[in-house]
Amino acid sequence: MNLTFYGAAREVTGSCFYLESGGKKFLIDCGLQQGQDEKDDQKLPFDASEIDFVILTHAHIDHSGRLPLLAKGGFKGDIYATGATCDLMPVMLRDSAGIQEMDARWKNKKGKRAGKSEVTPLYTMSDVEKTLKLMVPCEYGNINEAGSGIKFSFVDAGHILSSASVEISLTEGGKDRKIVFSGDIGNTRQPIIKDPQYINEADYMVMESTYGDRKHEKSDDYALELAGIMERTLKARGNVIIPSFALGRMQGLLYIIREIKERGLVKNSDFPVYVDSPMASEVTKVYEEDLRAYADMETKGIAKKGVNPLTFKNLRFTNSTRESIVLNNDPEPKVIISSSGMCEGGRIGHHLKHNLWKEECALVFVGFQAYGTLGRILLDGAKKVEIFGEKIAVKANIYNFTGLSAHADRDGLLKWIKSFKRKPEKVFIAHGEDSVCDIFAGALNDMGFSTVSPLYKSVYDLSNGKPVSEGVEIGKEEYRAEEEEAVRSAYAKLLGAGRKLSKAIRYKKDAEDKELENFAEEIDRLAGKWK
Repeated sequence: MNLTFYGAAREVTGSCFYLESGGKKFLIDCGLQQGQDEKDDQKLPFDASEIDFVILTHAHIDHSGRLPLLAKGGFKGDIYATGATCDLMPVMLRDSAGIQEMDARWKNKKGKRAGKSEVTPLYTMSDVEKTLKLMVPCEYGNINEAGSGIKFSFVDAGHILSSASVEISLTEGGKDRKIVFSGDIGNTRQPIIKDPQYINEADYMVMESTYGDRKHEKSDDYALELAGIMERTLKARGNVIIPSFALGRMQGLLYIIREIKERGLVKNSDFPVYVDSPMASEVTKVYEEDLRAYADMETKGIAKKGVNPLTFKNLRFTNSTRESIVLNNDPEPKVIISSSGMCEGGRIGHHLKHNLWKEECALVFVGFQAYGTLGRILLDGAKKVEIFGEKIAVKANIYNFTGLSAHADRDGLLKWIKSFKRKPEKVFIAHGEDSVCDIFAGALNDMGFSTVSPLYKSVYDLSNGKPVSEGVEIGKEEYRAEEEEAVRSAYAKLLGAGRKLSKAIRYKKDAEDKELENFAEEIDRLAGKWK
């Protein structure tokens, strides 16, 4: 009865947890690593053909994106997911395969001139089609049997359409254990979907901690605040650029912009809004088909009046590359919503290239920006960035709407875990940046929980809760926080800051000598101050 951490261990992305029980080997999620988390998505750290089945929490690529690689490696078992997640998977995985194939062609074109060996895509459309045949739709609340002594059920996590937490009951050698995987816990008061549902008990819990160190900025009226940015920018003849994931955040934005237009919060309510993402267009269709089953009461009320909550006048979807290019040659002030949400790949890069250097334009972030991504670099105040090999000055107004995030903040996460009537024997902290895992673990320790932030390839025996293997810390400092003892939140925060500094030093390896010397002097001054 072992649990192994093969992803999202002291990292936000790449969700992949491996369970062995009752002679079965199965996964909770099998996602792609993204941004700074990315190491080697080309390989799976286990034999794919030995996996019996997969339980998928939701459709985001950092939870589902390596499923075709699993099928490519010989996996032929069932992939259990909620109904709408199964509906979303063709859109998500086909888009991902298209990107993998395009990237391979681009690398081979350049590599051929340099005499390099040919690169193969991570997976192809053929691998995706094999994967889709394995999807098994499940309903929230139903108990599913996946083998002798293995039962599981899905609970609405309130993150995106049909996202789920998973309750798994295991019986082996006369011992019964219940483990809960939180998946991504949703923010409350999100447009369209219901708030997260709560779970009462578990022996063990694998819990996300994406925003475990901070609170979202709260607003009584997000539509009014976003409208203010739009009003100022459009009046100055600038464009409003909003990087957004095609799944979840995009549909929430459409809902809010419809409200802005209906309430007349922008003087010229006919302003054009472009969704520049073919995948977003397809995902929005799935949302519209499944709204009645998954929507909150407010959205159902709007739909009952005959109003489509995700559309409005002057909403335009651009599907072709040519249509996308034309947007940046069009002088009319507009709102452009484009993927990816962290500005890594997709069409958003072109819009940033053409708008970041203009003082009259605005860049609005509405979701989490992981370390190492262009989005995070911009959010942290970079004055210049490199996009498609060209240095671009950053003069646009930059806004961060954390309250529109699809993730629960620190308070939301604490509310979720407080719902347990009996404290789990151990809480495994996952899906968080290195320092955030320590900070959130410290907060839970202060509340009386027993926590651990596992490393990559950490193994735990769920029959007794003890570690079998401590795992490895790839590309990080050797320090490990006292995993079985309480870590004070303030000290954990300091340790996290130290890790960030170590990371910054490593990423400066190839910088100019003068820049390295200046950086070293700053560190020396800081160290001298706090001796």
